[in-house]
Amino acid sequence: MMRRVALLLLCGALAMPAAPTFASQDTGAEAIAETYRFKPKLPRNSGVGRRVVYSNTLQWVWAIDKDENIVRSMPVSGRRGVPEVGTYQVTSQSTWSYSLDFEGVDFRWMTRFAKGPAGGNIGFHEIPRKDGKAMQTEAQLGSFAGSGCIRMTTMDVKFLYQWAKKGTPVVVTR
Repeated sequence: MMRRVALLLLCGALAMPAAPTFASQDTGAEAIAETYRFKPKLPRNSGVGRRVVYSNTLQWVWAIDKDENIVRSMPVSGRRGVPEVGTYQVTSQSTWSYSLDFEGVDFRWMTRFAKGPAGGNIGFHEIPRKDGKAMQTEAQLGSFAGSGCIRMTTMDVKFLYQWAKKGTPVVVTR
């Protein structure tokens, strides 16, 4: 069997999945590479009890229940190194919001939990739209993108919006 697989690979008859690629910049959709979906393991030392865990390096989020069960895990797009590693908590939510820094950019299902380097709110929200056009595709989640917040699919962010209420811990890991 192994000999057959090797022969098929040499002949180009068997396609192997491409390795993930990542953007060289982390500020705009034009720099985001397509990624494939994988489900990484929950990082060690990511807190205990009911919480949201965000791995900045992996660009992945987990919702964990009080019994340490993974309720849901999902790919996201955030900014490299933002927010800083630490434990935060959900401070507020809104069904619609907009960027104070970028004209014409809005998003839905915002769940805020931290402050960014310039003092602005950081939270989980739907992939933003600029003048009504999505700034990245769902297939691009898993790559660094944005200026601080964490972008998610509509389905995932609506789940998180309902699941993580004010006061829910958010643990940010590398």
